[in-house]
Amino acid sequence: MKIYNNEGIPIVNALLGTTINYDKVLPCLPADQRNDGSICLEWMDRARLYLNFIQLETDVKCYTLQWTALSENIAPTDCFDMTNNHWYGGGQTAESAWPLEKSEHDFQPFITGRTEKHGWGNVLKRYFISSKGVAIIVDNKTPLYVSISGSGKQFCIRAQYDDFAFVNRFTPMPQLNYSMCTSYNMSDLHEKLSEHTLWDGLKKEDTNIIDSLLTEPVWEITSDNKNYLTEETIYNFTDDITNSVLKQGHVLINEFWQDQVGDFELDLNRFPTLEKTMEMLKRRGFRVVFTIQPFISTESFNFAEAVRKRLLVSERFSDRSIPALTRYKTLQSAGVLDITNEKTVRWLIDKLKKVMEKYKFDAFYLDMGIAYNMPHYYQCEKPLLNPDQYKTLFTNSLQGSIPLFGVNSAIQRPKAPSFIVLPEFESSWEGLGKVIPTILTYGIIGYPFLIPGAVGGDYESPDTSTNGNANKMLPDPELYTRWLQLSAFLPVVRYHNLPSAYGDKNISDMAISLAITRQTKVTPRLKRFARVSLNLGLPIIRPLWMLDSEDPSCHTVMDEFSIGDELIVAPILHSGRRQREVYLPAGVWKDGIDGSLRKGNRWLHDYRVEENEIAYFERMPDDTRF
Repeated sequence: MKIYNNEGIPIVNALLGTTINYDKVLPCLPADQRNDGSICLEWMDRARLYLNFIQLETDVKCYTLQWTALSENIAPTDCFDMTNNHWYGGGQTAESAWPLEKSEHDFQPFITGRTEKHGWGNVLKRYFISSKGVAIIVDNKTPLYVSISGSGKQFCIRAQYDDFAFVNRFTPMPQLNYSMCTSYNMSDLHEKLSEHTLWDGLKKEDTNIIDSLLTEPVWEITSDNKNYLTEETIYNFTDDITNSVLKQGHVLINEFWQDQVGDFELDLNRFPTLEKTMEMLKRRGFRVVFTIQPFISTESFNFAEAVRKRLLVSERFSDRSIPALTRYKTLQSAGVLDITNEKTVRWLIDKLKKVMEKYKFDAFYLDMGIAYNMPHYYQCEKPLLNPDQYKTLFTNSLQGSIPLFGVNSAIQRPKAPSFIVLPEFESSWEGLGKVIPTILTYGIIGYPFLIPGAVGGDYESPDTSTNGNANKMLPDPELYTRWLQLSAFLPVVRYHNLPSAYGDKNISDMAISLAITRQTKVTPRLKRFARVSLNLGLPIIRPLWMLDSEDPSCHTVMDEFSIGDELIVAPILHSGRRQREVYLPAGVWKDGIDGSLRKGNRWLHDYRVEENEIAYFERMPDDTRF
């Protein structure tokens, strides 16, 4: 199948029905045809295809395709040529590929996972867009598998049932339903297809929460050992923040505020006077967020009650009285709350409201894991399309009843003001290099409100160094510095390690200097383009091709980004580097380092960036005189 633009140039070259292996195609029997204008074709006893055309807008044309397998041996599969064009979207890949042709993986179920093991990351959307102005949107009910072959220059979509991701059969045979939409350029098409209803139901206090996250840091207390997290830990950590002269912001406390995960009650042994500590934190200007998970440890005092009341996801083929168990992080054995059960939702909300009313903290953070954290033989009271639908139901069930700070995994954008948290990145230069392509991808697939990983990385790599004063592992100082510079221009700045932990005045001074730059240059733009996101669904952090989608050089830049269309950021992402290549799209740009004016639509070769600097460029009026 080929689709041409108005100039007669092919913009789609697709191979349809690649698994049918049968050339003879016939019109469908009258009983199988539809009265919606669609063309119906059938490959005898193999597959049936419905093809239709919709003029979505004056310059947006959409073709809908619906494949139905007619045999157990057929998994409807369509493939798209990636030669001479670039594709984006879907989600984070193992290579953090930008564009997608830099990726390479065989067919995998399109569900959330760990990229290094499962092919796809923690946030997904069935949306792909190409540099030739073509978008593919796959229906949520399709049991979707995706493959990408950068070397073979094609990516393929497939409908296929299995025994985990798509175990619940809502149709007798798998159906591959999707739309291909085209327009005259990629940027215009993306804007037309973006979700435009983000304001719906939003209150003034919701926009205030968004603004607070854009302007104030997130301070996260992390540990794999619950005994490390105590009232004293919180007090000392926030005391260090106050003494550092940085903004107070949000204190994120992990799941170890409980004795056992799933207690949904405070551990009074480690937090005997938390009510007073919370009052102190409020006076200092902190907001406090508690982490919750949909898991109940078998060691929790709530587990027996949850089993008795049948509040947990059950083992498939059982009578629903046997809970299906899983592991997650430090949990060796846990049940999963069945959020499709109304009794479970009421039970959970009641417990969360009680603990929130008693300790007066500000919000909850939902740590839901990935699809593969669901028990393999899971069974809910109401069948799920796939294990990721659980996340959407869990988030929607709680929103409106309790305040939500953010979620760590999604296949559907949570209602604002909840933010999406990026996956964890290793504390290494490779980890730093994955931040920008991941943020760009998540923005393109419809998630504008993002919380990046921690400055310096989220978990240790073999080359981390030890700081004796802190008595814990700290990221390499140069790595931390470059990560700090990048984070100053992202929607939210998130810390595990305070700059002062290094005992280096240069790092502390840089953190303060970057905070001033953020306050004057970055935050006003973040707030302004957050409003644009709420109106138009467009990302706050944008790829260069959104500034000029006709410029081929913009299509492959993966180490720069733009805040809206006003400020381009080009950080140093490699150890020991003091220069880099920078591309500026068309226009006039003011250099943030030396204040000079520069014409766009060209490369700046060997652009000098010292260790205490980050390259950024502000858009100036096009008629600006040099």
